[in-house]
Amino acid sequence: MSKPYKIIGIDPGTSVLGYAVIEIVKKQITLHSLGVVHLSKYKDHYVKLQKIHEKVSFLMETYQPMAMAIEAPFFGKNVQSMLKLGRAQGVCIAAGMLQGVVVTEYSPRKIKQSISGNGNASKEQLSALLLRMLKLDTAPSYLDATDALGVAVCHHLQMQSPLYGLESKGQVKRKKKASWGSFVKENPNRVKK
Repeated sequence: MSKPYKIIGIDPGTSVLGYAVIEIVKKQITLHSLGVVHLSKYKDHYVKLQKIHEKVSFLMETYQPMAMAIEAPFFGKNVQSMLKLGRAQGVCIAAGMLQGVVVTEYSPRKIKQSISGNGNASKEQLSALLLRMLKLDTAPSYLDATDALGVAVCHHLQMQSPLYGLESKGQVKRKKKASWGSFVKENPNRVKK
């Protein structure tokens, strides 16, 4: 990819929302913006959603990214928290789609796996790797910002894969885990009796 390609990464939240905007030119990543939106000062959940929409729309208009990568909410025990987080994510996705960008969702595990090679890496490990990768001097004070940077970088790395986009279009099928029973059934000539 030789033309500049901008990606906005979003770590949705109803207390703190993280965001990052990166640009890729010839596989070189440049950071344009990195930060958080503090939402805990607003008591009304609908006001929080409005503030999220305003900020994400502002970022979209300011940087005009070609893609949005957003962290998918992980399953928690608190249903109300999950509902609120899902709403925040939906508002971010809507703001991106209204600008006509492609939106892609990544699980926290996929983001960690893409950047560190370990889906169980800690947020601190991910932050340190991203700082080194982008040659940044200091880490942001909130891990929500580096989480957003992580999802943007993850999207860039996924786009480099020759399989990018094929799974979602059904052109690449994941193999099911094989069992001994299925192996024997598929390979009767290899079984010694």
